[in-house]
Amino acid sequence: MAQSTVIGVAGGTGSGKSTLVRRLEETFAKDPVATLCHDFYYRDYPDLSLEERSKLNYDHPQSFDTQMLIDHLMMLKEGLPIDMPQYSFTEHRRMTQTIRVLPSKVIIVEGILIFENKPLRDMMDIKVYVDTDADIRLTRRLLRDVKDRGRSMDSVIGQYLSTVKPMHDEFVEPSKRNADLIIPEGGFNSVALNMLMENIKALINSR
Repeated sequence: MAQSTVIGVAGGTGSGKSTLVRRLEETFAKDPVATLCHDFYYRDYPDLSLEERSKLNYDHPQSFDTQMLIDHLMMLKEGLPIDMPQYSFTEHRRMTQTIRVLPSKVIIVEGILIFENKPLRDMMDIKVYVDTDADIRLTRRLLRDVKDRGRSMDSVIGQYLSTVKPMHDEFVEPSKRNADLIIPEGGFNSVALNMLMENIKALINSR
């Protein structure tokens, strides 16, 4: 199997990372594409009640089992399949089901804190940070969490003020300096997106 090209896509909550990832998946659909989402690698706390789990800080680097993600990425790069965990954002629990991910020519790693961890980011060939205004990010998070994750508006705003924004300022925003490319508005920025695609294609063709 040809050497894998690993693309990291980071940025704050609601920045447009998922839109950018979808555009990448569509562009390279004729080649195998594997996508690893850091959010699926949240640590599991089965001994805590739902109320206790809902109060945890899910925006701190230690809330993720990043070593498992690193191990899985290494296996994919070595040509081995993985079973990626799945996570319930309504129950704050890791699910029993997993998704089989096969080795691929293009591997996308997506998450708010993937550039904060040096061993993880050192495995990436191209690191892209999606930079979006805080007001827009908060609005998108509100809509997503209320509509898709069954949260109340008060709980989303409370979580944003208590953990999301402080952790963004402490960990996510500073990690931007580790990016190779910063794209305002992510997948909605067609000019920057086209430049990114050409760079990725050139890197793939050089291997």
